Amino acid sequence: MTAEHILDDRSLAPVRQLANKVPEVTVYFWIIKVLTTGMGETASDLLARTLGPIPAVALGGLALTVSLAVQFTLRRYVAWAYWTAVVMVSVFGTMAADVLHVGLGVPYAVSTPAFLVVLAAVFALWYASERTLSIHAVRTRRREAFYWAAVLSTFALGTAAGDLTATIGFGYLGSVALFAAAICAPPLAHRFGTLGPVTAFWTAYVITRPLGASLADWMALPRTRGGLDLGLSPVTLAWTAAIIGFVGYLAVSQRGRGAHAAA
Repeated sequence: MTAEHILDDRSLAPVRQLANKVPEVTVYFWIIKVLTTGMGETASDLLARTLGPIPAVALGGLALTVSLAVQFTLRRYVAWAYWTAVVMVSVFGTMAADVLHVGLGVPYAVSTPAFLVVLAAVFALWYASERTLSIHAVRTRRREAFYWAAVLSTFALGTAAGDLTATIGFGYLGSVALFAAAICAPPLAHRFGTLGPVTAFWTAYVITRPLGASLADWMALPRTRGGLDLGLSPVTLAWTAAIIGFVGYLAVSQRGRGAHAAA
């Protein structure tokens, strides 16, 4: 599956095309993406402690449904709507991974490969249906549905993977170092021609989740668990404020108005 095959949409002629619904991939995209992963991790834990696991999951599911409904009603990329949906996916994706482990007792060593299989299945169905996995081609409702299914799967996978490394000896700070090194691999591989653009993008996208979540956990959790003990509430609020600041800048400056060039 070559990059040319993935990115070529000229033969598809989808019905009711929209403006591309995904922002342009810039440094701001990656900064906000990492921030949403960390904020989603601590916000999920905070809600579970405050409300209880079942009400927290119900509230997270409702918020995710509403945010995606708003996103799907739009016919173009709108910064606040898109990133609100990503935040809600982050919160609910964390809950999905935690429910399997805490609620059902599924080990992270089992849930991590299971979520990887789910993500692979989403990609396989997406490509079989649309003949493209490029974020520069999210211009129909069906492609947008596949896109958000993939995003949700990456968050669940990344949460499980981050918790796995933290509990098998790396700790939270060690996991930050591990995933910070890992996220450098896809762009380097793409630069030197050994990894296609779409594969490089989605690989980096998956890694941002455990990177941001491990960093937020390290900041928030008590020293007895290897953290800085800053607390879930302060870390959640600080990361939320940073997200609002960056998204507000994008909305005002009109930067990243939509992915438009070939990856």
